[in-house]
Amino acid sequence: MATTLEQNTLEAQPREAGTKNHARRVRREGKIPAVVYGAGKDSLPISVDPRHVQRILNSVTGHNTIFDLALTGGEKSKAMIVDWQYEPIKGHLLHIDLKRIALDKVLTVSVPVILRGEAAGVKQEGGIMEQMLREVEIECLPADIPSHIDADVSHLTFGKVLRVSELPQSDKIKFITDANQPVAHVTAVKEEVVATPDATAAEAAAPAEPEVIKKGKQETEEEGAEAGDKKPEKAEKAEKKEKK
Repeated sequence: MATTLEQNTLEAQPREAGTKNHARRVRREGKIPAVVYGAGKDSLPISVDPRHVQRILNSVTGHNTIFDLALTGGEKSKAMIVDWQYEPIKGHLLHIDLKRIALDKVLTVSVPVILRGEAAGVKQEGGIMEQMLREVEIECLPADIPSHIDADVSHLTFGKVLRVSELPQSDKIKFITDANQPVAHVTAVKEEVVATPDATAAEAAAPAEPEVIKKGKQETEEEGAEAGDKKPEKAEKAEKKEKK
């Protein structure tokens, strides 16, 4: 388990907490508005370079990365990203929240769970692996935050569930997520009924038949009605001839 303590620095500049127009002005200057809080100090509005923030979020340790926050004016502290917002259409970063970190204080963070190995239920029994829990919440010192937690699933067969209690344990981390919470299991492949071309053609033709029959009946009735109307007309003409 690799830790997230990295030797990098995010530079920041103080800014005025203002309106949306102020935030837009910060973004036009190539920065994004942010706020930093924690460690017993007041929250402080700042601006940072979104490119550096994005590099941190895209790193192996992601938002759990701990870095040096260097504030223009002298303040320097360890910090991590705790929240961020993206512009929904273009995907640009809009705002981030940073938290000051005390290296001797325990933190509660969420870390990803990565499945390792090929489950017996998949390899030998033809099942499929389903992961129900992708992150677990843990408590540890900042320097001990793992980038991820490996979960060995090679022993999983049908009917067996891997739970949080079976994940690798360490004296340095404490699991906050319920120990009985399912992480992964092997499930049966769902059979899908695939319609054959003949069946599809039959289904397509089925609803058309009543319409044809109905139409035929209507035409027959109409023809009959027309024929019925014509018969009296011929009879009427015959009567007239007889009278003459």
